[in-house]
Amino acid sequence: MTYLVNGKTHDATPRPGQCLRTFLRDLGCFGVKKGCDAGDCGACTVHIDGRPVHSCLVPAFRAEGQEVTTIEGLGAPDNLHPVQQSFLDAQGFQCGFCTAGAIMTAAALDQAQRRNLPAALKGNLCRCTGYRAIADAIEGVKHVERVGAGEACGRNLAAPAGPGVVTGRVRYTMDVAPVGDLAGLTHMKILRSPHPSARIVSIDMRAALALPGVVAVLTHADAPGHYFSTARHEMYTDDPDDTLVLDQVIRHIGQRVAAVVADSEGIAEAASRLIAVEYALLPAVFDPEEAMRPGAHVVHDKPLSSRIANPQRNIVAELHGHLGDVDKGFAEADAIYEGTFRIQRVQHAHLETHGAIGWLDGDGRLNMRTSTQVPFLTRDALCTLFDLPRDKVRVFAERVGGGFGGKQEMIIEDIVALAVFKTGRPVKLEYTRTEQFSASTSRHPMTITVKLGATKDGLLTAISMRLLSNTGAYGNHGPGVMYHGSGECIALYRCPNKKVDSVAVYTNEMPSGAFRGYGLSQSNFAVESAMDEMARRIGMDPVAFRRRNVVVPGDPMTSADDGPHDVEYGSYGLDQCLDMVEAALARGPDHGLSDDWLVGRGVAAGMIDTIPPRGHRAESRVTLLPDGRYELKTGTAEFGNGTTTVHGQIVASLLGTTLSHVRIKQSDTDHISHDTGAFGSTGTVVAGSATREAAEDLAGLILDFAASLANVRRSECALGEGYVTAGGRRIALAALAAAAAEAGVKLSGQGRSGGTPRSVAFNVQGFEVAIHRRYGEIRILRSIHAADAGTVMNPMQCRGQVEGGVAQAIGAALYEDLNIDGEGKVTNPTFRGYHIPAFADIPRAEVYFADTYDRIGPLGAKSMSESPYNPVAAALGNAIRDAIGVRLHATPFKADRLYKLVAEARPSRPNVPAADCEPA
Repeated sequence: MTYLVNGKTHDATPRPGQCLRTFLRDLGCFGVKKGCDAGDCGACTVHIDGRPVHSCLVPAFRAEGQEVTTIEGLGAPDNLHPVQQSFLDAQGFQCGFCTAGAIMTAAALDQAQRRNLPAALKGNLCRCTGYRAIADAIEGVKHVERVGAGEACGRNLAAPAGPGVVTGRVRYTMDVAPVGDLAGLTHMKILRSPHPSARIVSIDMRAALALPGVVAVLTHADAPGHYFSTARHEMYTDDPDDTLVLDQVIRHIGQRVAAVVADSEGIAEAASRLIAVEYALLPAVFDPEEAMRPGAHVVHDKPLSSRIANPQRNIVAELHGHLGDVDKGFAEADAIYEGTFRIQRVQHAHLETHGAIGWLDGDGRLNMRTSTQVPFLTRDALCTLFDLPRDKVRVFAERVGGGFGGKQEMIIEDIVALAVFKTGRPVKLEYTRTEQFSASTSRHPMTITVKLGATKDGLLTAISMRLLSNTGAYGNHGPGVMYHGSGECIALYRCPNKKVDSVAVYTNEMPSGAFRGYGLSQSNFAVESAMDEMARRIGMDPVAFRRRNVVVPGDPMTSADDGPHDVEYGSYGLDQCLDMVEAALARGPDHGLSDDWLVGRGVAAGMIDTIPPRGHRAESRVTLLPDGRYELKTGTAEFGNGTTTVHGQIVASLLGTTLSHVRIKQSDTDHISHDTGAFGSTGTVVAGSATREAAEDLAGLILDFAASLANVRRSECALGEGYVTAGGRRIALAALAAAAAEAGVKLSGQGRSGGTPRSVAFNVQGFEVAIHRRYGEIRILRSIHAADAGTVMNPMQCRGQVEGGVAQAIGAALYEDLNIDGEGKVTNPTFRGYHIPAFADIPRAEVYFADTYDRIGPLGAKSMSESPYNPVAAALGNAIRDAIGVRLHATPFKADRLYKLVAEARPSRPNVPAADCEPA
């Protein structure tokens, strides 16, 4: 069969049943991405005879004789298609995994379609951007600036990977051909348990092993007996050791039972269905309250050395702390509000699913190419698990297609490594979208009760909170999420009497894990809803009530204890954020809605520590290259968080050069000795501090050597673009590098950061919403966000982080809900059944930044990757409360939960408080 792809003829025959997406990738068109395999996400969009199609839905044989164009054929780096150029000029991407598909769709739009982008782009999903940047790109809005040497910080500089992203040439985890070390690549499929709680009695692999092309079948008999946690932290003791690579005890539907390694995915899939497993079913527990009761099924019967707080009560971790006397505080209150809030399970839904490729090189060293936020911690975990020295394991990440905390885990690398060692062959494992939804991790579902006391003039007298977290079958991140969720949401408010009782509980459901906000999105919803309700109880404006009680510099930031800690006010911009959101809401336009709509406004605030506790380490190295350019090596990963650009800007600013003269290598354990990872918003604050130190170190080395070379004082030397001046002499950096090499002087700067002290960042979200009286439809009229990000290193990128975080949180607040039935099974494991925001769902946000300079962060910067997510649900709930007079206590705020409540609301006076009411 003959195919015309990107102007080239290919003689190739697709496999029976092969879709066009995999066929094109077999031809090396790696810009065609897999995000769903169901036609839902659009990441695989290509043109057939100029018409955009989702190639995962097209049988490959149907494209014979037609002209197929992928992103690689739309334009070349030196001759971009106008749409590729516009995406570059607007930076219409973050992680970039969906970008090729979006460009291919946009390139085929006519003028009428461009005027209705919500309809035109309904088939292209993006989890990162919030869609504003994509709209700007299609509409020709330019954000990228071109600046002079040393002027990088604070400017809208383009991501270095941009040209590769818009042309499909940048490589993600699975974008590699099976050649060289990967020759003979095998494929893995996992047989998963259909039961939530069982013990494996026997596994019959004979039929599977007899299938031609099967290389191996792995079971618990092949796996190491070393318990570990899939969660990755600098301190491994932060998480319980409760997980095996393959376990004889089953604790949730979807748990690994066996792994098949075969010459193709199809053979591995077929072989997995031939494995016969005999199970002895065990009792199961799905409700966290029930799981703690005496006599409940014990999910993990392990010794306390596993760091499980109370195995017999299924409690993985608990926190009980207090300040002052809450009973006395409530007795002194003029008003008391108490409410219980329920926050649902949601999935990260990053467009690139979990995937890894492992192999042994010629020296017998394990190499792991993986989609991870934590390559160094994953390396260390593999070394411990398989009893290997660090120099025998290399872990690296190419560009990562989204993370949001979901890739702060070792979910697949362990089983891939086991297969590599058992077979001696390269092994590839890539999750399907269904596996991503049902066999990875999710946000922790929580039930939170908040009780507040306040005087009639608006002064808080007592705060108490009971937090119950469902950590699922395994405790990965369970303790940390519980502790974090018990922290800043209460520490934000000045109150002499506070009490917190928090528990993280095992159940026989899929594991929960790290998720954007790390517990604060759940607790913020509860606390900020309660604060809004208390303001109404005492007849005070909700923003004024917050101003009266929020911490200010000099106040201790405490929740459940008053012990020493390393969190400081590196800068303070919360007052500005409250002012900006309040002013923006006040000047809102008249939307001209009919009487069928009830309109309301709501605000919520959030505070977050900019770095995780107990250490977060990073190292960087900046070297002067022989050609006079600079090379930065840093360990932090790039997955749309923009750290690559920011690190380049730091180097360019401190070395008096431009970003184009900085070559960046990152997220590879071969480059530097350690980096804790890109989570907790540390890519800029911690790794960026290491890069700042490395650049400053190199600047000093260059000036010292130039001074000695020219026999002048260092004070007479200065760095320029491609040169250094020494006295009255200008020395090209390439010449300086050559002279240094000849003299045996290494011009390479080192930088390290230990992640302490830690600062705090602030965010305030405001909404104006309209609720339809008859149908309960929620329409977001305005979305306003103000952030205290310190020095905004790249306003274009930082705004994108805010917009993306708000968009993702709107999805979680309104409709995202990973449903698990009464038997522990995920019932909506696809994008078709799990609604993430599409273009039409997200309003264009107004984003404002406080004018602050953080004395702790690099060049005054703070983190801003996860914190915008946290106050969104509460602000939206508060706006709905303002519109209909009813407090919603559970997310998501679906229309079918609202319409009955709206019908009961007072239509003539919609803002009159009504009785508390749980959603139906």
